Amino acid sequence: MKGQNKLFIAIIIALILGVVMGGVVHTKYPESAPEFSKNIKLLGTIFIRLVQMIIAPLVFTTLVVGIAKMSDLKMIGRVGTKAMLWFITASLVSLFIGLAFVNWLEPGLVMQLEKPAVDAAGDVVATSQGLSLEQFVNHVIPKSLFEAFATNEVLQIVVFSIMFGVALANMGEEYTKPIVRALDICAHAILKMVGYIMWFAPFGVLGAIAAVVATNGFDIFKVYAIYLRDFFFALGVLWLILCIVGYLILGNRLFELLRRIKEPLLIAFSTTSSEAVFPKLVEELERFGCNNRIVSFILPLGYSFNLDGSMMYMTFAAIFIAQIYGIDMSLGQQVIMLLVLMLTSKGIAGVPRASLVIIVATCTMFGIPPEGIALILPIDHFCDMGRSMTNVLGNALATSAVSKWEGQLDNHGGDL
Repeated sequence: MKGQNKLFIAIIIALILGVVMGGVVHTKYPESAPEFSKNIKLLGTIFIRLVQMIIAPLVFTTLVVGIAKMSDLKMIGRVGTKAMLWFITASLVSLFIGLAFVNWLEPGLVMQLEKPAVDAAGDVVATSQGLSLEQFVNHVIPKSLFEAFATNEVLQIVVFSIMFGVALANMGEEYTKPIVRALDICAHAILKMVGYIMWFAPFGVLGAIAAVVATNGFDIFKVYAIYLRDFFFALGVLWLILCIVGYLILGNRLFELLRRIKEPLLIAFSTTSSEAVFPKLVEELERFGCNNRIVSFILPLGYSFNLDGSMMYMTFAAIFIAQIYGIDMSLGQQVIMLLVLMLTSKGIAGVPRASLVIIVATCTMFGIPPEGIALILPIDHFCDMGRSMTNVLGNALATSAVSKWEGQLDNHGGDL
């Protein structure tokens, strides 16, 4: 059996064990649930931190090398334009789907819940206060590369890497060859580390799932059944549209792509972190046949600008909160909300619980009680599973599509 399949099976087993362990603790030993969750969650924390450790250097090295090797600056502009057109279109479609389905299914009118306490959303509300134009600029433009590395500010690293890569591409291949070669070696060394780290993924999955089930039990699914059902139904429609577009571009190779990214999809679903699978996704897309320069250029941009699952969730959750409080929003107001979300979401890529922060800021802007975020906090973890997995699919399709349009998609489907 291939190592890839072994890891996939190990993750599935870890998922099942996590649910069983969490369920046993919650039902048989409820007094021990908080301590159990706190301790076993450390497995997930270790895995996430191991991955976060290599995110910044991997983004920097792969993006710089990818751009520097594109000595043709026209190609950089052409690839970047195609990528941004995909990102903007996909974001608008995702936001619209969330808007359409929450208005059609009206989950907020079905669920009769008491008005939440202000304190329940206090931390998220406090975080959202920084969403201003000044904060947007500060979040995009780094004042120090080292500070961006230290805080894992992916968007700032992307900005510096693009400028540095373009500068190297303009200086001539003979002059810059040593530094590009060195960064290329670093990138491959980091990718080698990915293989070691990924074997800790089953433990991370076990810890994350067991902690959630032990704390909340199975009742969490009953209480929010309608909300989760409607959200995942809308998410399924988004998946269908993404796959149809992917099939129109890639043809039958779409199914090969889905097979190759099954592990990143499952890890993103289990750990609620699309960031955690970035290194593995780079590796699998290159094995699928995508040009490594395009992967190095498009994927980091996608992690900042192409979060399809998160986009859909924002409109869905914001209108849901409005429905809970009986606030009627006109079509015009909802379209304006969609455009506001389209812009504000681009400024806080990489911020923890970014989707919730944006939802709070948007609710405040449109007169919706921001405290309503407390209603969805208990199940945000489960919604985050779906949107994280969708983010991974969207970025994989975007990278593969641009590679195909550039005539840089190999059919070998083999090794790096």
